Formats: sequence, structure tokens, C-alpha cells
Amino acid sequence: MSEAYRQTWQASIDDPETFWSKAAEKIDWDRQPTRAYDPEQGWFPGGSLNTCYNAVDRHVAAGRGDATALIYDSPVTGAVRSWTYGELLEEVGRVAAMLASRGVTKGDRVVIYMPMVPETAFAMLACARLGAIHSVVFGGFAAHELAKRIDDATPKVVLTASCGIEGKRIIAYKPLVDDALASAAHQVECVIVLQRDLLTTELRRNRDFDWAELRAATADAAIPDCVPVASDDPLYILYTSGTTGTPKGVVRENGGHAVNLAWTMEAIYAIGPGEVFWAASDVGWVVGHSYIVYGPLLVGATTVLFEGKPVGTPDPGTFWRTIVRHDVKTFFTAPTAIRAIRKEDPAAAFLKDIGTGALQAIFLAGERADPETIGWAETHTGLPVIDHWWQTELGAPAIASCFGLGDKRRKRGSAGFPVPGYAFAILDEEGSPVPDGQSGAVAMREPLAPCAFRTLWNNRPGYEKNFATFPGYYETGDAGHFDDEGFLHIMGRTDDIINVAGHRLSTGQMEQIVATVEGVAECAVIGADDALKGMIPIAFVVARAGAENDETIPARVIAAVRSELGAVAALKTAYLVPQLPKTRSGKILRNVLRKIVNGESFETPATIEDAGVPDAIREAVKAKVLT
Repeated sequence: MSEAYRQTWQASIDDPETFWSKAAEKIDWDRQPTRAYDPEQGWFPGGSLNTCYNAVDRHVAAGRGDATALIYDSPVTGAVRSWTYGELLEEVGRVAAMLASRGVTKGDRVVIYMPMVPETAFAMLACARLGAIHSVVFGGFAAHELAKRIDDATPKVVLTASCGIEGKRIIAYKPLVDDALASAAHQVECVIVLQRDLLTTELRRNRDFDWAELRAATADAAIPDCVPVASDDPLYILYTSGTTGTPKGVVRENGGHAVNLAWTMEAIYAIGPGEVFWAASDVGWVVGHSYIVYGPLLVGATTVLFEGKPVGTPDPGTFWRTIVRHDVKTFFTAPTAIRAIRKEDPAAAFLKDIGTGALQAIFLAGERADPETIGWAETHTGLPVIDHWWQTELGAPAIASCFGLGDKRRKRGSAGFPVPGYAFAILDEEGSPVPDGQSGAVAMREPLAPCAFRTLWNNRPGYEKNFATFPGYYETGDAGHFDDEGFLHIMGRTDDIINVAGHRLSTGQMEQIVATVEGVAECAVIGADDALKGMIPIAFVVARAGAENDETIPARVIAAVRSELGAVAALKTAYLVPQLPKTRSGKILRNVLRKIVNGESFETPATIEDAGVPDAIREAVKAKVLT
């Protein structure tokens, strides 16, 4: 065990007041907090700051205006460009002036519905500069999903672009915005549209403004000053993906967010001023907020904003090429991305040819990283591949191996250890702790660390539900266990624990076994309704490149699970499918698979990456039932 990690975690639990007060010294405050935490006022009460100032201005003031702040790499357009901190200040200031000219002030909401372009980051930081609250909605979301978020956040302005690029597809954004505003009860005052060369759009008179024209019209205006906001004032609202019914808008507060992100950049990711960090996510998700836009900039590092996919833009070597081109030190992506690369390039030929340059570590998050995927990546890169765990609600990692504290312990299948600031418990249905090795509900003792949510926008009862099942604890919704070495294993959502004839079985554990079967690129195991046993497991498997026609894979999958877990596993059905249904952030939509095998109707989620996949799987299920 890293002694630095052990001492740091213990200090954060024994004396959080001192621990987080010291961490807050890394942030520039307009008014110093009176203390680190107050149960009523939250983190750093009495303090005021500006997040944009901390992420941009203060580095220029410290003489680092010529240091590279942002690199934009877009293999889908062929563009590669960088901005220094001085240039970033100018760009953010110009967008802030644009917004100010349209009446945006402190506390106003601004919805940002944009692709992975630099202007999206400029817009987020410009909102923070003005004290406005941004709500980034993943570009390409269906119009009715965007409308729900507009009605909940009630923005003054919507920022959008003429189009986005998903792989090789061009998606027109403006018609989606128009449809959303036509159906939304709340009417915005204006829409500002960034016209892209690939596809331009018509603007509506008296409501829509051209981004470039508005920027030119305000070019002589002074860059607005950074507006001080209270520590507990919202920086942004982020709606969790797949929301139905009442939107679940996670509110992120300025003070705790800045302190914790700056701390994690150093302690977890080992990134400091001038070093290059790349999170291969989208700014529409929490990873993009925390570790593309804010985290790296808060510590004066260089952040990479990538517009592309792990495969197909143009090939499975695009990640390694980007890492080498920009001297990336620490890389963060989703397990799905590595599985996609492995599926297309199982022998890692592109990786061997390109190399990994200055890269020191790869971090994975977004969904559980199966041991096979980690093993493939570690074998072929020769680098530590670190799974870690967190949620939109938390805003930053809660389970990890703290690489920056020298803790390099890893166990494939585990997300690591509790991050300083978090005290975990594995609880049974009565709320009592279970022994190590036994699965239960993963819960976290209050108070949660800085950066974690303290409310939902317009939905306090929805927030309080997260703490109702186990008083004094946040219920994560995940199931897992501690092992005898202290590693914490997250095995999947609580509803992925299935009851088979009275036996509680983890579908995550079964997936771990299935992933080891020769020829399997990725998989999902779900629980289907069964008249005799209550539930039975069903496996869906995607073959690696070259093994798509191997009809022995399903039988070998079933045999492997039964060999490892015994007949009690009751896995008798495995489907070989071309793709799994996934969100655009790479999460497998297991609930869709569950409804397909149960014969239930469902609406295709707005977050789905390929809307044709569920139909293809439904046909595969029907064909097997008929035969």
C-alpha cells in the first residue's frame, strides 16, 4: 500500500475540516471561506470565488499566458489547433461579451447544445465568468429530451451549432433546437448559432443570432470581469442521461467543485501545470465537464478536446496517434472504447506501430471495466490501466488507485480503493454492514466529499430519495463488495443482482467470465423473467474481428459460466449479435436487452448511439425462439 495514500485517506476521514481547508488553499478566493464544511451551508461556507478566473485568468496573471491550455484535435474534419492560456482568455472573454450583450447576468441559465468544438468549452467558461449557470445538453439528443431540459432549467439563451459529427454522420442540430423550442413551454429570449462549414443553417428572424456576426458586433466591447459567486452558488446543471419523466438535474456548486477537481488532478491523475491530460469523452457528460474543461485548466495543465471516435475516424489507431502527437501524460477513456479498439484490432497492430509516446497511465470509467479488457490494454501498452468509479452525482472519482499519491496497486475487476473524502459501506437490505467478500448495496457515509451534489434542480424530493433507504448514507444504486485486501469491487447496478430460484447472482460476475471466452469482444448479461425460477440469465455476445461467424461461441460462453459458477447460474441461452445497444457515452443499455427478451414494448432511448441495434437484436431473439 502507498503510505501516502493511506495517510491521506485517514486524514480526510479523521479530520475533514483540516484536510479540505488545506486543499482549498490551491484555489484563489475573492473572499476566504469561514470553514471547510457546514451541515446547512455545505462546503466552504462564506467563501466567494469565480471558477473561470481560477481556470484561466489566474494562470495568465501568474505569467503563464504563453503556456498551452487547450488542444483541439478533430480527425473527422482534419483540424488540429491549440490555444495558449492568453488566447483562451481572449476567446472566453469574447463569448462572455456576446452573452452579456444579450442580457445574460449572474444566476441566469444558458443551455449549451453543441458538438465537440472549442467554442463549447469557451461557452462553458464564459458562463462561469459571468456567474451564469450553464446546462450542457449532449449534442444530437432528441428534440423532446432537449425540450424537457429547457422547461426545467428555463434558460435565457440557447447556444447551438449548425451541426455535429458522429463518426461519419453529420447531424443537423438547428432543426432539433427548433422542434424543441416549438414544444417547450418555456420560451428563450434568443438562440445563438455557430455555423460550421460542413453544414450551414437558416436563422429565424428576431430570435436567432449568428455566432460569428455577434462576436464581430461585440469585438470592441471590454471583456467582462469575472463575477464573484458564493461557494454554494451553482456553476452548472447537468441532466443525467436517459432521464424520463421529471428531469434529474444534478446541481454542481462552484466552491466544492473547484477544490475537489484541483485536488484530484494531482492526487489521482498525477497532472500539474504544463502537463497534458486527455479525457476522451464528450462535454455533454460529467467526464467532459470535470476533466476536459474544468479539472485540467484549474491546475494549469493542457487539456485535449477530441472530436472523433475510437474506431472509424479513421481507424483503430486514432487514440494512440492522438496520444503521441500531443505528448499526453495521462489518458482517460471508457472501457467501451478500449473494447471497440480491441474488436477491430485484436493483435494491437496499430498500437505496436504507433506506440504510446509519453503516456504514463490509462484510466477507465463510465461502466465496469472487465478484467479481459484491462489485461489486453496492459499487455499491449505496457502501462498501468486503472479502472476507477464515480457518478454524475459525485462529479469526481470516489473509488480509484490514487496514481498521483504513488498508489499503483491494481486488481483486475476492482475499481480500487475509496478516494480520500469518501467513507464506503456495503450494506444488506436492513442497512447493516456485510462481511468482506459478500455482495450488498454500495453506500457512502454523509457528508459526501466536495464536488458531490447537494440538491437537484427544482427537485429536492428527488435528491432526498437518494438518502432515504439508509439514513446517514447516500445509496449509489450499485452493488458490490470489499475483498480481503480492501479492494472495492463494483459489480453493476443493484437491479443487476438477479434472483434465480432463490439464489442471488451477479450478472456482472457472469460478464466477467464471459469476457474471458476466446473470440468474445464484449458482452452483456441480463436477467429475464422466468415462470419457473423467477429470473434466468441471458447472455449477449459480440465477436472479435475475424470471429463473427464462429457459431461455437454461444455454447462455449454457456459452458464457461456453468464451469465457473456451477449449474446454479442457470445460463442456458447466449445470443451472438453484431452490436450491443449503447448510449453515445458508451454505456450498454441493459434495460433495453431485458425488455427485448421479456417481450416488453419500449421507447428507443434518446441517448442511444445506433437506433437500429435493438431491432436487430429483437430479430435474433425471435429467430432463436422459433428454432
